Amino acid sequence: MAKKERKRTEGTAPELAERSFEEVLHRLEEIVEQLEGGEQPVEQSLALFEEGVKLAREGHRRLEAAERRITTLLEEGGERPLDAGTDEHADDDDGEDDQEDDAGED
Repeated sequence: MAKKERKRTEGTAPELAERSFEEVLHRLEEIVEQLEGGEQPVEQSLALFEEGVKLAREGHRRLEAAERRITTLLEEGGERPLDAGTDEHADDDDGEDDQEDDAGED
């Protein structure tokens, strides 16, 4: 019966889905700090480690989903994901750098 009274530290799947990415990351950082401190009994450390693994997997899953969304949006817009934003003067049809025009006017 003692196990039922003890508060579980690991989050269930619905609980993780309700947390924001920032909350997941913050909790993971807390767990890392606690584990690095090394002051918990082995059983508590193991429970924290298990929770941390679940949080890390959830965070990774969300980052992958965000990356897929960004890739899809860029592809739909006709841009390549890795080259997006590198061609700063694509709209500048005259081929001249506007800053050079002012350089010799003193």
